[in-house]
Amino acid sequence: MPPSRVRAQTPWFVKHVVNPLLLLSGTLPVLTVTGRRTGKRYRTPINVLELDGARYLVSPRGETGWSQNLRANSQAWLRLRGHDVRVRATEVPPAERPPLIAAYLEKWGRQTRDQFARLPDPGDHPTFRLDEA
Repeated sequence: MPPSRVRAQTPWFVKHVVNPLLLLSGTLPVLTVTGRRTGKRYRTPINVLELDGARYLVSPRGETGWSQNLRANSQAWLRLRGHDVRVRATEVPPAERPPLIAAYLEKWGRQTRDQFARLPDPGDHPTFRLDEA
């Protein structure tokens, strides 16, 4: 699937203050992906959408580092409630994203609605289905 045309920048405060605190606290699931250029592992706190027995990741900001890395290497790890689960990611085609984005907004709309308002095209929000590997 081609990458979105919208490149996202994580705000400085989120990248340097909020995310490190969330990583330490363990309050959100953590996605660990292997860097597509460096081979280094990167950890990102992330909202996981569970819908109809499946898990999904949706990128509210558009094309991010984690989405590019996940597209390049579909194998990743997801830390849920203190346990690491190896997952395989499959990108969801843009035409199938609207119901997933609607469910995502229903759950985390207070945090992310403005990002979706700035990028209303579902094709601008990389979305992946996660299956245990």
